[in-house]
Amino acid sequence: MASERDLRILEAISDGCSNPQEIADRLNIKIEAVLSAAESLAESGLISVDKRVIERFSLTEEGRRYAHEGLPERRLIEMIGEGKPVSELQDPALKIAIGWARKKGWVRIDKGVLRPLGRPPEGEDEIALRMLLDGEKSRSEIGSAIDLLIKRGLVAPERSKSWRYEITDAGKQVLSQSKEIISKTAGYGAAVTLVKEISQLTPDIIKSGAWREARFRPYNVRVPGETIYPGKIHPYRRLMDRMRRIMLEMGFTEIKGEIIQSSFWNFDALFQPQDHPAREMQDTFYLSTKAEIPDYRAVKEIHERGGGIGSTGWGGVWDPEIARQEVLRTHTTAITIKYLADNPQPPVKAFCIDRVYRREAIDATHTPEFEQLEGVVMDRGVTFSNLLGILKEFYSKMGFEEVRFRPGYFPYTEPSVEPEVWIDGLGWVELGGAGVFRREVTAPFGIEHPVLAWGLGVSRLAMLRLGLKDLRLLYQPDIGWLRDTPVSVFRGV
Repeated sequence: MASERDLRILEAISDGCSNPQEIADRLNIKIEAVLSAAESLAESGLISVDKRVIERFSLTEEGRRYAHEGLPERRLIEMIGEGKPVSELQDPALKIAIGWARKKGWVRIDKGVLRPLGRPPEGEDEIALRMLLDGEKSRSEIGSAIDLLIKRGLVAPERSKSWRYEITDAGKQVLSQSKEIISKTAGYGAAVTLVKEISQLTPDIIKSGAWREARFRPYNVRVPGETIYPGKIHPYRRLMDRMRRIMLEMGFTEIKGEIIQSSFWNFDALFQPQDHPAREMQDTFYLSTKAEIPDYRAVKEIHERGGGIGSTGWGGVWDPEIARQEVLRTHTTAITIKYLADNPQPPVKAFCIDRVYRREAIDATHTPEFEQLEGVVMDRGVTFSNLLGILKEFYSKMGFEEVRFRPGYFPYTEPSVEPEVWIDGLGWVELGGAGVFRREVTAPFGIEHPVLAWGLGVSRLAMLRLGLKDLRLLYQPDIGWLRDTPVSVFRGV
C-alpha cells in the first residue's frame, strides 16, 4: 500500500530527480518529508539509496597568506642565504620556521649558525597550498599532504552528507500500475492501493471522526531530522564561567586589574631581578609610557641587600626608572600581589581570571594573548598542606578524578609544586603551578602571614577538555566548530 505522497516522490525519482533537495523543490514539500518517504520506499525495495559523506578542503586565512607568500620555512631559506647566526633572527615567527625547516631536513645549526642544506625542491604541502588557491578540493585531488596542512591550521576540512536515489524495477512496476489504475477508474484498484495518509493528528480530525478510517504515517526514528543549531554560550566562555563559579563556591573573592601594568607590579614586587630574561623584549610587550609607582624603598632594599629577613637579595643597584616602565601584563600575579599589598591583614582569599600578553609566535599551541586563572590565600597558620588540599578540591570540581603533585620551581614561591591530572589517552598532564610566596615578596608590603598562591593556563585546559589540536579555534569565529561542539563537554559544565 503506497500513499499519494510516496507515489509523487517515486515519480519524481523516475523522472531523474536523484537527491532529496531536488525532489523537495519540485514537489514543494520539506526535505525531511522526502527523506522519510525515501527510507520507506527503500525498505519496500522500490528505490535504491546511495548515501555518502563528502569531504572537501579549503584554505584558512593563514593558509591563503602562505599560499601567496610562501611557507615560513621557505622564506627562511631565502633569508639566510649561505648561513646566518640564530641570534640575529629576532622575529618570533622565525622560531616556527626554524623548527619546520629542521624537521624537513632543509637546514642545520652549526655553532650557532643556521645553514641551508642545499636548495630544497617544492614540497607536497606547498603544491597542495597552490592547488587550493583555485578553490575547494577533495582528498584525492590534494594527496597525503592534507593531514599535515590541517595540523598546521592552514587548511580547514568541511564534511557534508549526500543522498542519491534511483528507482528499481519493482518501483517502476508499482508506478506503472498506479498510473494505469488511476486512468481506468475513479476508485483505486487492487494492484496498487492509493490512500491519503495523515502525518499529524489535528483537532478537526478528532472531532469529525475521520481518524477512524485514516491511515497514519509511521514514525521512522532512523531518518535524520533537520539539524537545529540553538543559541548557546561559547565553549571557552562556558568553561571560564564554570571555573569562576567553583572559586566563588569555595569562598574566594574575584578581583580585577588593569591590562597595562608598571614593571614594578609585574616584575619587581615579585622579586624578579631587573636583569631577568623574562623582562627582555622577546617575552614582554613594552610600552613607551611610564607609570607612577608607590613607595619603593622596601622593595629596593630587598632587591639590593635582602631587607634584613635573612635573604641576600640580588645585589647591584635597583633602578626605579626601570620599575616605572609600563608593560602589557605578562601574568595575573601582577593583580594579586597588588591586591595583597592593599590588604595586608588576614584573612585574604581572592582569585583573578583574565587575559595576559606575551610575545609568542602564533601556532597551534601558542598565541600572544591567553587567559590565566590565579588564586591566593593569606591567613594565620595556613600551610603547604592547605595549598594542596585547595588544589585537589578545585581540580576535582573541574571533573578530574585523579590529581597528583610533583616538586616544581617558580621564581617567587618556595616551596613550589606542579599539579598533574590524569587524562585518558594522554596520561599525567601538568596543569599549572603553585607554591608559598617567598618572604622577599611579602615582607616589603607588611604581610606577616603565609600566602598560598597558584595558577593555571585556562586555554591549555580548554584544549584538553574540548579535544582541540589547535589553540586558535578558541578565538576564531569558526561557526561550524561552534555549532558542532556539544553544550556539555565534561562533568559539571
